[in-house]
Amino acid sequence: MYNFLMPKEFVTSIYQITPDKLKQLGVRGIITDLDNTLVEWDRPDATEKLIEWLKTIREAGIQVMIVSNNKELRVKAFADPLELPYIFNARKPMGNAFKRALKRLNMQRHEVVMVGDQMLTDVLGGNRLRIHTILVKPVALSDGFVTRFNRMVERRVFNYLKKHGVKTWEE
Repeated sequence: MYNFLMPKEFVTSIYQITPDKLKQLGVRGIITDLDNTLVEWDRPDATEKLIEWLKTIREAGIQVMIVSNNKELRVKAFADPLELPYIFNARKPMGNAFKRALKRLNMQRHEVVMVGDQMLTDVLGGNRLRIHTILVKPVALSDGFVTRFNRMVERRVFNYLKKHGVKTWEE
């Protein structure tokens, strides 16, 4: 079970994900979570730093799509000003939203990465489809109710990983 929860990479923020790094992996697309991955879960708009990062990614010819478990109102209000395609109510870690994202991006799973802040939704969902997964450190210290439960489970996984000598961004 732990294998399905293990991302291929740990990064402290999305800003460590560069076009050069993605090109080395043969990646042409990013499927990304929204809340606590791109911005804090309670921040309504993108930061200037995020806007610049997206510009750099796009200029390199890499497409970005948001796949979020959040409601349409939240995801649409965030994604539309950035002209980002999105899927809301994704029901991650179930695979349908990931498959829809691949189809909309017109890419195969080996051409994309899944970036998110939760093992139980983003990483598990991406790994189930054999997508390269990148776990980012959550940008906010607080979470919504459901996410707080997921974080409890994640702490157990991190303790297991630490006990077995696996390096994460926790160290």
